Amino acid sequence: QVQLVESGGGLVQAGGSLRLSCAASGLTFSNYAMAWFRQAPGKEREFVGIRWGGGYPNYADSVKGRFTISRDNAKNTVYLQMNSLKPEDTAVYYCAALKSAVVAVVNVDYWGQGTQVTVSS
Repeated sequence: QVQLVESGGGLVQAGGSLRLSCAASGLTFSNYAMAWFRQAPGKEREFVGIRWGGGYPNYADSVKGRFTISRDNAKNTVYLQMNSLKPEDTAVYYCAALKSAVVAVVNVDYWGQGTQVTVSS
């Protein structure tokens, strides 16, 4: 069965950095785009960024220039490097695998369990 397991969340001060990891198993990793979404309390889950199998990434405007997604197909792992963190980045971050060319919550094939990121001011 498919599993996406996130790690690396935690508490950090504003301006700090964190790196999230997502280890995938049970799927042909290189066949999927790997994305990160986040959900803050009382808000809908929102897109953060995606890295397609071909390698080039796309990001939400709110994180461009601060967050970087990378993937290691040999390790079946995707990473989210988060720099210059802001309190508004506080959320549960979810790893996602999808094949659809349309990036949306409803088009995600598999979800991770989520990892909490809290940015203090």
